[in-house]
Amino acid sequence: MNRWLMAARPATLTASVGPVIVGTAHALRDGSAHAGGALACLAGAMLIQIGTNLINDVEDFERGADDENRIGPARAVEQGLLRPDQVRAGAIACFSGASAIGCYLVYLGGWPILWLGIASIVSGIAYTAGPWPLAYLGIGDFFVFVFFGVAAVCGTYYVQAGSVTPPVALSGSAIGALAMAILAVNNTRDVDNDRRAGKRTLAVRMGVSATRAEYALALVFAGTAPLILALNLGSAATLLPLLAAPRGISLVRRVYRSSGPALNPLLGQTAQLELLYAALLSIGLQI
Repeated sequence: MNRWLMAARPATLTASVGPVIVGTAHALRDGSAHAGGALACLAGAMLIQIGTNLINDVEDFERGADDENRIGPARAVEQGLLRPDQVRAGAIACFSGASAIGCYLVYLGGWPILWLGIASIVSGIAYTAGPWPLAYLGIGDFFVFVFFGVAAVCGTYYVQAGSVTPPVALSGSAIGALAMAILAVNNTRDVDNDRRAGKRTLAVRMGVSATRAEYALALVFAGTAPLILALNLGSAATLLPLLAAPRGISLVRRVYRSSGPALNPLLGQTAQLELLYAALLSIGLQI
């Protein structure tokens, strides 16, 4: 069981939980919340992320990005704890489970949710698999912003409310920026290994300095979004996420000062920041 937990990377699941919390909070504020729809979105999002993590575990090992020089947390396939075929079967099971849940979500939200679900699963697989893996082309950051932010928040809201509003899209963009920041830390840490393996992430393409700037700008954008929401919704309570600003500033400083293994704790702390931000924003939307 511990081997599968290592491969599933439960610590990263804040990236799928946060968007569902925020999308549901908007639905609650607008009087459109649907408990069954929200829970189904949460389960589906988590299964897609776990499936993506499993595919990533196999593909990065087979493409040489995860080897004995890896400085991040250990990976199940690279450590020989699980065979590639086992992990691929686990990914198929996760994506199949998400598809089954998706049938209920399509019943609630209609055809737009079907296409969103298909795009999410395809992107999860194509992130590191296939002839043109997104992460290896340097466009993984964009897809993380879209599918772990805008699409996830808007999709969760749409299932419950049947539409999407500008405040919901803005909230999704803020959450997507924080998800992108998590990836920026990961890519900064792995830049040397990725370069050797031919994995052309943005950190490899732009350099570490630019990727650190990406991280800082992502957090600045997330900090600006509550100000716009407060003006749009006429509620100062949506400024609650700014309570996380001191932590965000501290993380930016540390990211600029750290490299290699020293970035490992900052990866988890950035994921925690996203979840805290999502929780504070959700609370603010209810006040």
